[in-house]
Amino acid sequence: MTIRDRLEQMVAEPPMVFGEPIRTADGATVITVARGGGFGRSAKPVGVFVVHDGRAHWTPAVDATRIAQLGEMIGLVTGVVVALAILRRPPWPDLRRRG
Repeated sequence: MTIRDRLEQMVAEPPMVFGEPIRTADGATVITVARGGGFGRSAKPVGVFVVHDGRAHWTPAVDATRIAQLGEMIGLVTGVVVALAILRRPPWPDLRRRG
């Protein structure tokens, strides 16, 4: 594998980064997982593995702020499209008297 191939692979899909295992008071072990950054990019959290009583459980990280912003953007775009449609050509008939 050449250096160029390695660089393209790193840019296309950053590697997973696993954090240090943390033991909790109830005996569970928590391992954080992030998609690693590189070349000026920051690492983004993906989720955590929780190991308790010999069983592993995956909990994905959900960015509620990003989901809320997506909903706001969809609402804004919808409002602009509807406003432009109404201002450009109203859906009601022209009832003005001529003459």
